[in-house]
Amino acid sequence: MKEINTDLQRFIDKFQPNKFKLISRGVEIRGAVDLHNAMNEAKLLIERLQLSLAIHHNAEMLSYQGFEVNLLTVKE
Repeated sequence: MKEINTDLQRFIDKFQPNKFKLISRGVEIRGAVDLHNAMNEAKLLIERLQLSLAIHHNAEMLSYQGFEVNLLTVKE
């Protein structure tokens, strides 16, 4: 089983999403009842815990009330 990034694991533990799926670049949160509020809460949690994560969302994700929380990549 692949190890989960520490920041990503901390986010999952604190945010406690009902439905989520691990993806190569992070985690996909699904089934958010209030999508706007869930994304704002996730953003605030990331900022408060100073995690190296970013929120990603596009129109396609609206169909399953979802968004992604992705690992930030370090450019050298």
